[in-house]
Amino acid sequence: MQIYFDHNSTTPVDPEVLQCMLPYFTEQYGNAASRTHSFGWVAEQAVEDARKQVAMLINAEEQEIVFTSGATEAINLGMKGVFETHQNKGKHIIITATEHRAVLDTCSHLESLGAKITMLPVQPDGLLDPEELNKFIDEQTILVSVLYANNETGVIQNVKQLSEISHAKGTLFMSDATQACGKIRVDVNEDGIDLLPFSAHKLYGPKGCGALYVRRKNPRVKIRAQIDGGGHERGMRSGTLNVPGIAGFGKACSLAAQRMWDDSRHISLLRTTLEQNLLDLGGVSINGNTRQRLPNTSNLSFHGIQASTFIKDLFQIAVATGSACTSALPEPSHVLKAMSASDEIAYSSIRFSLGRTNTMEEIMFCIEKIKEVYLKSK
Repeated sequence: MQIYFDHNSTTPVDPEVLQCMLPYFTEQYGNAASRTHSFGWVAEQAVEDARKQVAMLINAEEQEIVFTSGATEAINLGMKGVFETHQNKGKHIIITATEHRAVLDTCSHLESLGAKITMLPVQPDGLLDPEELNKFIDEQTILVSVLYANNETGVIQNVKQLSEISHAKGTLFMSDATQACGKIRVDVNEDGIDLLPFSAHKLYGPKGCGALYVRRKNPRVKIRAQIDGGGHERGMRSGTLNVPGIAGFGKACSLAAQRMWDDSRHISLLRTTLEQNLLDLGGVSINGNTRQRLPNTSNLSFHGIQASTFIKDLFQIAVATGSACTSALPEPSHVLKAMSASDEIAYSSIRFSLGRTNTMEEIMFCIEKIKEVYLKSK
């Protein structure tokens, strides 16, 4: 038996999503920017239909969705686009210490261009204290960016409260919702989000396709394009559109909206069963706030063992020690370290991220296999 518990890394493409995509590879292969014939018109209509579906998932207007190659590009477009557009006001950007590498590395680049980056600490449970944000925003702050739900621990930030603080100081608010969209309800208007990057392959859509939500009013957000050449996506992101990927993204968002609550109930039960049984082993603890987290994510420390070695013995079970983007790095998780975890805790931690196709049979197999390996290693 091979079991996949690494859905925060990527998800399988849903069969309905695949069926939606297939015609745009072979039968309806037109370029969405070709306005002189039916092949282009069909492709353009597919893109606009998908734009509506993507927008509906986060309660946005379809004109506020800019398609990209994924969340990383969307993050770069949002952060660099704001910096280039608003640096006449100031060059100060605020983030948290538990952001994804896509945000951290983008900020490192912006620092080389003169940006001042403030990285706020989080509490041991992974949540940002709103007073920390209030303390550091000033008249030079042009952007606050806070990860909606953490990819390693699943911890969900108090986004609405943080956006209110930002707006009260006249600062734009961005939230990387790559892990949140499709798993929990995300409403850009209720949450007060001005820029929101997310990706298709985290919600059973294809890799290589993502989007950036850019607010059109109250306030109207202006960003500078980072890719030039053709003026696609209302001048914000040039390049021939990935029509099959975008069609699949739209279908995946539509399915996520329909299945979200049923998926959450199913997956929460699986996670609770997994955690309760593993905590009973002794020497196992949960990292991060257990009340405000994604229903599918469990970050567990197995005290006294090296997670990297432990995972090798669990070769039938696909799990991770942290983000897929940093899995080749030997350093302990920057997320857990930012939560005041010791090196011992960080190196002994494993992330389980469940998905809609996982079963109780797989959970019970995983529990028995971990018991066998863990008790031998103690």
